Amino acid sequence: MTTIVVTGTDTDVGKTVFAAALTTALGATYWKPVQAGLDEGGDASTVAALGVQRDRILPEAYRLTTPCSPHRAAEIDGVEIDPDRLVPPTTSGPLVVEGAGGVLVPVTRTLLYADLFARWGQPVVIVARTGLGTINHSLLSIEALRARGVPLLGIAFIGTANEDSEAIVADIGQVRRLGRLPRLAPLTARDLTAAFAANFRLDDFR
Repeated sequence: MTTIVVTGTDTDVGKTVFAAALTTALGATYWKPVQAGLDEGGDASTVAALGVQRDRILPEAYRLTTPCSPHRAAEIDGVEIDPDRLVPPTTSGPLVVEGAGGVLVPVTRTLLYADLFARWGQPVVIVARTGLGTINHSLLSIEALRARGVPLLGIAFIGTANEDSEAIVADIGQVRRLGRLPRLAPLTARDLTAAFAANFRLDDFR
C-alpha cells in the first residue's frame, strides 16, 4: 500500500494529529492538496511540529487564506481550483494524504472531497471523535464513501475511550476499527509517536 487518505467526520476531530502520527510511523511523505486558512501556518506546519521531517512534507497544490470550505476560500482569494492538479504525487515510499473537514466538504461548487477520493481509488481512513454525535457522523461518512465506491481501510477514533460508540460504529458500518488515540496534553511529537505505537498496529496500514 503506497497511498493512504486521511479524512474526518467533521472539522477539528483530530485528523491532522492522526495524519502526523501515521506519517511518522510509516516513514511516509505527507501531502495536503488544499490548505484553507493560513493564520497559524496551516496543517503542514502542524505535522512538522508533531515530528514529520520537513523534507517529507510536500507543498500544497493550493494555499488559501480564509479558514472555510475550500470552494469558498478559493472564491474569496480569486482562485479557481483545477481538480486535475489534485492528483496524489508519486513518491519513493508511502504517502499520507489529508483531506479537509468531512467527506462531503466541497472542493469546488461541483466537486466534493468524497468525489475526489473516488477518482483516486486509494484506501481511506476515517478519523472520528469518541464524543456525542460520533455514531451518526461516522455512519454517514461511511455511507457517503461507500456509495461512491471508495475503499475504506478503517476508522480511527480520537478522544476518551467510549467502547459502545466505537464498537457500534464498526459493527453497523462494517468497517475495521483501527484503534484510538487519546487526547494528549501537552501534545508533543514524542508523546504522539508513543501513543500511536501503543494504540495501533502498523500492519493494519500496510
